[in-house]
Amino acid sequence: MTRTVLEHRLFGGGWSRPLTRELFRRGDAVGVLLYDPVNHLIGLVEQFRLGAMDEKQGPWQYEVVAGMMSREENPQQVAIRELKEETGVEVEKLIPICDYLVSVGGTDEKMHMYCGLLDLTGKGGIFGLDGEGEDIQFHVWPYDEVMHAFSQGLLNSAAMTVSLLWLKLKHSELRPKS
Repeated sequence: MTRTVLEHRLFGGGWSRPLTRELFRRGDAVGVLLYDPVNHLIGLVEQFRLGAMDEKQGPWQYEVVAGMMSREENPQQVAIRELKEETGVEVEKLIPICDYLVSVGGTDEKMHMYCGLLDLTGKGGIFGLDGEGEDIQFHVWPYDEVMHAFSQGLLNSAAMTVSLLWLKLKHSELRPKS
């Protein structure tokens, strides 16, 4: 956390009064939505999230695969590392979705989002790093079930929302032509 006192230019001209702002310096993160275009399946991870303790469905959240990026890594390297740690899979192709600022009112975190294409048949299980206290269950769902859960508000993280809306627009382009 950093606390900053600053002034900024005002839209109407002049300068603001001194403002005190706090910022959680988190850095960059990478997220990967797993999609099987042949079998029309989506892979999601489920894990306990403290920030969701007050959510109606509880603190176990369905999410995209994600992790923090170190200064020595690029987003693709983080994606590959996190996929192995959280799902045990390797993707055939990583497609960039977008980069977005998570919540600029309180953090500097930037999320680099990808769609990972692969065959999800027979995948799933329990993963995570013991040293990081991770207990992650990897699920594979049919596309329509994921989109229904999303429409019911059960998949409500920002990364999930961004990636599922992207997939809704792009899935027909990714599916094999018959």
